[in-house]
Amino acid sequence: MTAGDAGATARVVVADDQAMVREGIVLLLGLLPGIEVVGAAKDGDEAVALVAAHAPDVVLMDLRMPRCDGVEATRRIRAAHPATHVVVLTTYADDDSLFAALRAGARGYLTKDADGEEIARAVADVVSGRAGLAPAVQLRLLEQVTAPVTSAPAELPDGLTRREAEVLALVAEGLSNAEIARTLHIAAATVKTHINNLFAKAGVRDRAQAVRYAYRHGLAQPPGTSVT
Repeated sequence: MTAGDAGATARVVVADDQAMVREGIVLLLGLLPGIEVVGAAKDGDEAVALVAAHAPDVVLMDLRMPRCDGVEATRRIRAAHPATHVVVLTTYADDDSLFAALRAGARGYLTKDADGEEIARAVADVVSGRAGLAPAVQLRLLEQVTAPVTSAPAELPDGLTRREAEVLALVAEGLSNAEIARTLHIAAATVKTHINNLFAKAGVRDRAQAVRYAYRHGLAQPPGTSVT
């Protein structure tokens, strides 16, 4: 299938390590006009092998998979099979996942709450040479590009990612998980994952300790402190 082919069918491989999710996506795609599923993979290695065997137009790629994750599989597919495009379909819409996938060569990025119409549109977009990004992902990219420079340390402590530091700063401001999710345009479950990860890295047990950690490392300012 070439970009712009009217009425052509997009040949798709689905990659997801959860059998029920994978089978559900395959079933959904089977109901959509203009899409033919030619393979389903349970991990990144299998996705790469299926692309080599079937030369699909698009891979719908989960990110969190064993053996070879979606980012590495995307990188390998784009390097060896540049005619195959990758649309990430994942539970996570956080910056770490988003930018890693885009740097690896993904042309689309959807969360798993996307409906059939959104998936079909993303597949058609990437085949036609456009980006297949969900509106919330487009907004996050715009915010990242236009975000003001902050006073956060250039090197974050204890292996924290930029997103984890951002979540920690909002925890220090007293925001709940739901409020952080709305502020960052991510799922509440993703916020919880970031908090669990940063607690483990920082060696803290609760939000009060996390706030003190944020103040100590300059990741947040105590109330009443002016920023010079």
